[in-house]
Amino acid sequence: MKKIDIYIIKQFLGTFFFTLILLIFIVIVFDISEKIDDFLKNDAPLSAIIFDYYLNFIPYFINLFSYLLTFIAVIFFTSRMASRSEIIAILSSGISFWRMLVPYIVSALILGTLSFFLANFIIPYTNRTMFEFENRYIRDPRIYSDMNVHKQISPGTFIYMENFNLNNNSGWKFSLEEFDGQQLQYKLKAEKAIFDTITGKWTIENYFIRRIDNLGETLIKGGKLDTLLPIEPEDFIEDVEEIKVMGYAAVRDMIRKKLLRGDPDVIHYQVKNYERIANPFATIILTLIGVSVSSRKVRGGIGYHLGLGLALTFLYILFMQISAVFGIFGNIPPLLAVWMPNIFFVIIAALLLWKTPR
Repeated sequence: MKKIDIYIIKQFLGTFFFTLILLIFIVIVFDISEKIDDFLKNDAPLSAIIFDYYLNFIPYFINLFSYLLTFIAVIFFTSRMASRSEIIAILSSGISFWRMLVPYIVSALILGTLSFFLANFIIPYTNRTMFEFENRYIRDPRIYSDMNVHKQISPGTFIYMENFNLNNNSGWKFSLEEFDGQQLQYKLKAEKAIFDTITGKWTIENYFIRRIDNLGETLIKGGKLDTLLPIEPEDFIEDVEEIKVMGYAAVRDMIRKKLLRGDPDVIHYQVKNYERIANPFATIILTLIGVSVSSRKVRGGIGYHLGLGLALTFLYILFMQISAVFGIFGNIPPLLAVWMPNIFFVIIAALLLWKTPR
């Protein structure tokens, strides 16, 4: 590795982490000003605020803005090199433009790898502590889907609960239906259903069972029955933060489980799982775009490069968000929805690099 490689890598990573640290302090100050009333109202101890909340907030923040900060860092120090004619000197010394890209790519790979490990192996665990703090002192992110819940728990099997209380694991107006294609084969209706956490069984009250087969219909009616059902209380609730505290293996296991059950909500998990893999590549792509737009010496200097670069970055982020929404709602296959922005901007990066003066 040549001295110029070490110089560019130091400039790249140094600018990135300096910008990151500065932005973290600014964000924490604004966040404290926004949440100070909640901290005081709920008597949050200072040690918990620092170590349970903000210390665990930092990895999440780093990953959330990593590709944006990477792009800003590239634009900033490359524009500065261009304004000082350092890039002209590098190219005049016999180093090709493509060779000059090597330290940029190495730095981007370092940051992209860091982002991948943060998203899949570190942040899910730091989020647990952070969310526990939020649940206790700020808000309760858990949404109890306890009114008119209708879900598919396995292929052809559907459950419905008019009202469910997680505190005592009981619900009212419960029904379970099993279909073979479009044909109803089994239906269970009960006035009340209570889950026993010790035995893992459900106690149903004032129940009505209807079975349909080749021999006809069978009707069973009773007052109380202990039975095993292919559901748990968690099937009636939705935790909006669940996937954020799940590591790489846990997300994949959840996807397999939901696919076996035929749960349509699996698309949401697939999109989030693909994002954890695809987003680190945005660091590399934005690095290439940043070099291509800031390596030439122009009037306006850093300001011009930064303005153009930020416009492209926000367009990229907007594309990522819109594409993910289309993936979640099933308009586009999840894998394509997540990778489509990367594919599109790889083409843009290639065109910009091709037109960059050498």
